[in-house]
Amino acid sequence: MEILPSVELESPLGVEVNAAIIWLHGLGADGNDFAPIVPQLATPDNFGIRYVFPHAPSIPVTINNGLVMPAWYDIKGLDSDRHIEDKEVQQSAQRVHNLIDREVQRGVSSERIIVAGFSQGGAVAFEAALTYPKSLGGIMALSSYFATADTIDIDPIHNTIPIMICHGTMDSVLPDSLGRKSFATLQNLGFVPEYNDYAMEHAVCPQEITDIGNWITRVLLK
Repeated sequence: MEILPSVELESPLGVEVNAAIIWLHGLGADGNDFAPIVPQLATPDNFGIRYVFPHAPSIPVTINNGLVMPAWYDIKGLDSDRHIEDKEVQQSAQRVHNLIDREVQRGVSSERIIVAGFSQGGAVAFEAALTYPKSLGGIMALSSYFATADTIDIDPIHNTIPIMICHGTMDSVLPDSLGRKSFATLQNLGFVPEYNDYAMEHAVCPQEITDIGNWITRVLLK
């Protein structure tokens, strides 16, 4: 089983880990990208959360003139269709499945595992979480889009999974129309996602971080 190298942060010493958040970075970043915001999430110490921030493999990226960089899949164009290969998203989703399996082996119930991602990491989070064969705690997609909406084979076990979508209204990389399209698509599929927008570019902002922390707390209190 392939296990991606990751940055891991855990609750304070002495608190048993009983939940996990697997958080995927965006194009060209790595697992260190979102680790610094963990203290800002202000989730209760006694929740016992392990944060796993995996590093994507480095591959040539077409839109960046073939430059090799960390990426979950290649992007061949910047129009609304993005021109991606679903197979590459599915391959990355399988890597996430392996990380979920490892957390289960470590003693974390799958129902207390959240899959999160920023930008193309969010696209993989949708694919990975909705095709995983066991119940999960939730999905969080930040400044992202539902790349495989037309091809995904959703496992019905996730019919009631909590989903949080966050997007910047001034995002020039992935316009917020893509976030809203993801929201509408999920609603049409019978899900009840939560949508939050913010006056920001392709980034995260303090209010969003607060909202993410509150959402994680609500999900893990169930």
